Amino acid sequence: MPKPRLSVIGTGYLGATHAVCMTELGFDVVGLDVDPAKVAKLSAGEVPFFEPGLGELLRKNLDTGRLRFTTSWSEVAEFAEVHFVCVGTPQKKGEYAADLSYVEAAFGTLAPLLRPGALVVGKSTVPIGTAAWVADLVRALAPEPDAVEIAWNPEFLREGYAVEDTLHPDRLVFGVRSAAAEARLREVFAPVIEAGSPVVVTDFATAELVKVAANSFLATKISFINAMAEVCEVTHADVTKLSEALGYDERIGRRFLRPGLGFGGGCLPKDIRAFMARAGELGADQALAFLKDVDAINMRRRARTVDLGRELLFGSFHGARVAVWGAAFKPNSDDIRDSPALDVAESMQRNGADVVVYDPAAMENARLMYPQLSYAATALEAADKADLVLLLTEWAEFREMDPAVLGGVVAARRIVDGRNALDPPTWRAAGWTYRALGRP
Repeated sequence: MPKPRLSVIGTGYLGATHAVCMTELGFDVVGLDVDPAKVAKLSAGEVPFFEPGLGELLRKNLDTGRLRFTTSWSEVAEFAEVHFVCVGTPQKKGEYAADLSYVEAAFGTLAPLLRPGALVVGKSTVPIGTAAWVADLVRALAPEPDAVEIAWNPEFLREGYAVEDTLHPDRLVFGVRSAAAEARLREVFAPVIEAGSPVVVTDFATAELVKVAANSFLATKISFINAMAEVCEVTHADVTKLSEALGYDERIGRRFLRPGLGFGGGCLPKDIRAFMARAGELGADQALAFLKDVDAINMRRRARTVDLGRELLFGSFHGARVAVWGAAFKPNSDDIRDSPALDVAESMQRNGADVVVYDPAAMENARLMYPQLSYAATALEAADKADLVLLLTEWAEFREMDPAVLGGVVAARRIVDGRNALDPPTWRAAGWTYRALGRP
């Protein structure tokens, strides 16, 4: 029996990765985007964002002829039996709630073109109730509504590891209303299931909850250790040793228990806020009241990092040259959405510092969004004649920097380690004044 042909609607971070990886798994795939420039770039083998390994895989699969990209909805509807909707759900401007306009546009445009037997699978992170609403929308617009299925299959990608997470996910979640939809999803993901990934089959609402619940838990764990860092600062304890000791408890574990500047990016911040907003609409806001504190702790870490820098500069940023290492919200990414590093850099500049930023991958994005900051071509260039250096994204090249070499270019050997990524004794032995969040 031939494999079903697939489409991917939306070729942003999630969609482009999914399209490439499903082709790698042996399927014929067409990716659709409303942005012709993005389609042209992908068709030429260029990934419009930084993700390790994805560019090579894109070019390899374009060469097979089984992967292509288009702006044509009719082409997609005619070609594919299974459609994955991977459009964005950003936070609404001035609100906590998610903006579902892209989801509505994608399903609403595709529905009238669907052929009988089509399965449309939502992968976007959405508020509870969206899948049921989308199913009603498709049913109202599809030529043969009884011959079309809807399912929800949330994504669990980690930026920097997206290819591995797509080809070898730690679980698959299928939100379905029929055995036929489940069977088709099992057919599509057969290579992944055969490789050992477990499958959870559930209803729409639970499938929608899995992603936001997972992100809320991870955000809570990160903010917990950062709350402990606040306590450590006033008690002169060491939060890195506290984290190490806690991590040996198998009930707690070490992952996401690393203290520092906190989380950012396009998922955790907006997902927990949208979760709170939706819970309020459903009358369950008290159940998620703790997420307000999670969010607040996370934002306080940014302010505290600015304070540490000010303390090392004897109370004022005015006239000081400050090097900021890091613009992406995490290493192995060029994503600057809700970047703690750039938030701190901008705050220091507003307080009078001459801020120079360097990041191995996110410079172009940072310049577009923060043109008021200055940028350097290398880490050492950013630190040239600096009165203060801040490590705010834990790229390997920053972690591996020789403190003696760096000391030869700065005006003063002062560093704030916003990610607890360096070895304090090594840096202090090299003559540096070293400060970090939650450490004496």
